[in-house]
This record gives sequence, C-alpha cells and structure tokens, in this order.
Amino acid sequence: MEKEYNEKPNNQAEADNAPESSGDTVLDVKGLSVSFGGNVQAVSDVSFQLKQGECFALVGESGCGKSTTARAVMRLIREPGKITAGEVDFGGRDIMKLNSTEMAGIRGKNIGMIFQNPLDSLNPVYTSGDQVAEGLIVDKVEKKKAWEIADAVFHDVKIPDPEKRLKSYPHEISGGMRQRVMIGMMLCRKPKILIADEPTTALDVTIQASIIELMNELRSEYNTAVMLITHDFGIVADMADRVAVMYAGKIVEMGGVFDIFDRPLHPYTRLLMKALPTITKKEGRLETIPGTVPDLSKEIKGCRFAERCPYGKDICREHAPEIKDIEEGHSCACWLLDDEHEETVNSAGSAGRPEGGEA
Repeated sequence: MEKEYNEKPNNQAEADNAPESSGDTVLDVKGLSVSFGGNVQAVSDVSFQLKQGECFALVGESGCGKSTTARAVMRLIREPGKITAGEVDFGGRDIMKLNSTEMAGIRGKNIGMIFQNPLDSLNPVYTSGDQVAEGLIVDKVEKKKAWEIADAVFHDVKIPDPEKRLKSYPHEISGGMRQRVMIGMMLCRKPKILIADEPTTALDVTIQASIIELMNELRSEYNTAVMLITHDFGIVADMADRVAVMYAGKIVEMGGVFDIFDRPLHPYTRLLMKALPTITKKEGRLETIPGTVPDLSKEIKGCRFAERCPYGKDICREHAPEIKDIEEGHSCACWLLDDEHEETVNSAGSAGRPEGGEA
C-alpha cells in the first residue's frame, strides 16, 4: 500500500493524547442516552469500550438504536433528538463536553464515519478527488500534496483507473466505488477510530465481499479501531472481534464474536441465532420472533424484551435487569442468569438455542 498519507497533518496535535499501542482503549462510552421529542428513549444507558486495532460490532434489528448510538458518539444528533446523558472518553477527554470548534477537530481527523448511503453523503457538485482532498486542505496540507495523497488513497482502496475517478462526480461512479471513496475520505486523515454504519448496504454480494476484505486489510495495516454498525451477522463473522447486541435502545449482551455465535446467553440473542439461515436444511423453516418492539415513548419498568421472551416472568416485567459479567469478557442483562433463577436457567439452557416455545 501507498504510505504517503501516513504523516500527521500539521494541526493533529490534539490526537497525540490518544492511546497508541494495540489493545489500549481508545474510546470509552459510559451511560449514553438519547431521546427524541423529549419522551422517545431511542438509546438508554449504553456503555462499551473500543480498543485499538479491534473491530467492535453493534448489532440488532432495524430501529434498535445502533445508528443513533454512532451519531451520538460523533455528536451528530440534531433536533428533535437530544443526548440526555453519558460520557464519551477519547484520549482522556470527554468529547460530550467539547465546544463545536473542538468537536470539529475530532470529526474526520481522529474519528471518521462512513454513513449508510454514500450517495447521500457525497456532495454531487464536487468531484470525488476534491472531496477527498478537502479534509487534508483543512489540515493545512498544500493543495498539490493533498491531490497526491488522494491519488495514493484511491490506489489503496482499489478503485479502478484512480486518476480518472479522481475527476469523476459521485453520480458517475458505481455504488461500490462511492463506498470506496467514502472509506478513502476517512482513511486519508489517518483516524484512530473508524465508525462504519452499514458499510455494505444496497451493494451486491460480490461488492460486499470486496468492501469487507478491504476494510480488514486497512484495519490490519493501520491498526485502526473499527466500530461496525450492522444487522448482518455474516459481516459480523467476517470482521468482528467483539459484539454487542442491542434491543430497543439497550445493550442486552456483549462478548467475543465466538461467545455470541457459539454461546449466546440472552433469549433475544438466541432467537436471532435461530433466525439465521444455515447451509443445511435439517432445522426446517427459519424461526421468527413473535410480537413487536415496545413503544419507547412510554415508560418501561422491566426488561424491554419481556413481552416477546418465551421465558418471561413477573420479575422481568417489573424490574429491568442490569448488564453484568457472566464469564470473562461475556456479559448479559437477563434475570434468567441471576442466581435466584438458576432453575429457570437450567430449563431454558444457559447456552445455545432455547428449547420449546413458539419463538
């Protein structure tokens, strides 16, 4: 890969406080909550850590709060939405307390984000090369040098005929190329964290595979931490080191990728696993989860999954369980795993898919 854009921009001094070595925590999110219109609790008390060089996947069904969490981390929540609580520690600073100018110095340069639809994110009246070079010019890089770096990054993200594509407008290139342009825009400024929000949405399977391969290569090359937002467990299996499962605005389970796939603990996670297609057809028709997501504009006393859970008890409806470590590196928020409900755990199966029920 080209190395021309490895050098720090002149005004990247703020990033020097962030952790550098592999395995260090680069982002620490604590108790993040977001509401819309004052009463819809879209994200509620979300906490997680992101480590240098890892891929952390935030998964769950559409509308569970994944993208809202990512936008809150970037301070991109706009009215009627509001961040109501939480801390986001980056490099020893709570970015929730930064003013707009200081936050502008974090976005793109230290924390980059790839949005769901690149055609909506790219400016239609500027060429792809202009848009990649723009951030570098903001970082006081000379225009000629910025274009050289843009050319280098187009080679790195494997855009065919990069010299021509630098001068192409977004509508003149394919969806896969636009996604590569977005990845290039983020990587050219060498961010420590890359947030990828559904990076393969609306792409065909062959392009999806190439985008996943590209992101894995670049993560390995530059030791960039990746926060992956998706509902596609195939992408999770290909990219993720750790996984957090969200349901109705809350994280219900978190662990290593093998923990989540092989030993799911929360009933919702188990039911998601049962809904995945397999190579064999021995298990018959794919299962569905009965019921609907709760109304987040109303107060929910207990577990948000209680009404859909095949093992729901009175305590589940009256008191919300706290997420806690069940084994090293594997945590879950479920009353089934409480010591007082060991009998229920044994009958339900503490790992694997739940037995019985209509789930």
